Amino acid sequence: MAELSNAKVFGGIGAILMLVGTFIPNVGAIVSIVGLVLVFIAVKTISELTNDKEIFSNYLMNFIFSIISIVALFVIMLIAFGAAGGFSWITEIQSTDITDFESFWAYFGTIIGACILALIVAWILSIIAAIYLRRSYNSIAEHTKVDLFKTTGTVYFIGAITTIILIGFLILFIARIIEIIAYFKLPDELTTGDKKEKSERRCPNCGRIIPEDASICPYCSKKFEE
Repeated sequence: MAELSNAKVFGGIGAILMLVGTFIPNVGAIVSIVGLVLVFIAVKTISELTNDKEIFSNYLMNFIFSIISIVALFVIMLIAFGAAGGFSWITEIQSTDITDFESFWAYFGTIIGACILALIVAWILSIIAAIYLRRSYNSIAEHTKVDLFKTTGTVYFIGAITTIILIGFLILFIARIIEIIAYFKLPDELTTGDKKEKSERRCPNCGRIIPEDASICPYCSKKFEE
């Protein structure tokens, strides 16, 4: 059976690899992918141990929207490049005088507009991804009592929003460091009280696991009839 101590090691090492992979030339992408796989295993383990499927599903949605944002960025720019004339556009520019604004905009307007659109779309999708990551990490914090996961999710969310002004990339770097610490602060096993709660009932409104004697759902505030 999976143990929380395994999630602690896999998550911590995976988060480290995802961080350092960004700065390693040539094989950096492979290192980051290995790290991502390890973090996925850690999140899946925690999800199974706490019997909270939303932990993994939210993390998976974060990954999906992150991929979509990258794909959207390249697809929009590729379409714009084709609309501008493709490689013939590059050849034509080389033999054209673009010193005045009108000629410059005539040749670069489509590309510039597409780049702006692509960045906005990717930015919005990355924010959505950060929302799902925050939900996943908030749930982990609730079950494991490691509040650093809440901090990690919040910092990632702030970083995603502020990437539009570039400072967000520094904030995302800080979030990755906090994430590493959060995983290594995980206990080796869940507390008895948390394990007991997992065998009890679910809220009929939001589906989250709640204490047997709860009169109000602690997640969605749904009141139960006496």
